[in-house]
Amino acid sequence: MPPVIEVRNLHKRYGNNVAVDDVSLTVQEGEILGILGPNGAGKTTTVECVEGLRAPDRGEIRVFGLDPLRDRAEVTRRLGVQLQAGQIPERLRVAEALELYSSFYPRPADWRELMDGLGLADKAKTAYAKLSGGQRQRLSIALALVGNPRAAILDELTTGLDPQARRDTWSLIEDVRARGVTIVLVTHFMEEAERLCDRVALIDAGRVVMVDTPAGLTERARSEQRIQFRPSVPLDDRMLTSLPDVSSVTRRGELVVVKGNGNVLNAVTAVLARNQIVAERLRVEQASLEDAFVELTGKRLDPK
Repeated sequence: MPPVIEVRNLHKRYGNNVAVDDVSLTVQEGEILGILGPNGAGKTTTVECVEGLRAPDRGEIRVFGLDPLRDRAEVTRRLGVQLQAGQIPERLRVAEALELYSSFYPRPADWRELMDGLGLADKAKTAYAKLSGGQRQRLSIALALVGNPRAAILDELTTGLDPQARRDTWSLIEDVRARGVTIVLVTHFMEEAERLCDRVALIDAGRVVMVDTPAGLTERARSEQRIQFRPSVPLDDRMLTSLPDVSSVTRRGELVVVKGNGNVLNAVTAVLARNQIVAERLRVEQASLEDAFVELTGKRLDPK
């Protein structure tokens, strides 16, 4: 099937600053594609061009085969959008906002059912200004879906939320996909991308570095393995640094952290057993999506 969204050689400049430099990507029907990168990487500019909110300097964009600028009205009916910085009047109540937004579409979803399904029924008469951060995000999702779209773009949906509210929002996104909605998820949270996304496009300095599944990207990271444990008796680090499979040994308080190749776990546990040392609180850490990002870009994402 043709992709739901197709971006080819997108370029966008603001004065002397190149925000997006030759970005190409596709989004297939039914998937969650994550666009992952640091602040200022060009993620939001890319999706704003897809949404028809900005005109690219060059390149081609198709959303359901339509041009988001030339066919703006039709794209708006098919594509739900949650903006990074949406503005809703503070006195507007939840039910009023959903009823108002639903009136903009020829075949909207049942906004009352949507409000109930997203856990907002008891906030129907609450003004936007009095909603918590998590409740505002639920309303943002509801407003993005009220037009009954076939696809939705969610831009930095969980930024500023506490850990519990963030995880609750992740569950909502999974429910949205279960409704059959294709999703583009813009984020700089590694854990978010790993949990939710079928594929991830890594963007850095306005360019797509790599597009792959989260598992495929982590496989591209160095095959270095990390283990940490608390030795049952005092341990001389030289016992471990002398092993050919070990690349480094460091300390985190009472914990010993060992890095090495794929055989480091076997090598370390064997030498500990020979010396009658028990590895308490043993934990093995495999390569992560963050490791892959650092490996491919030489940078770390700002977690804030």
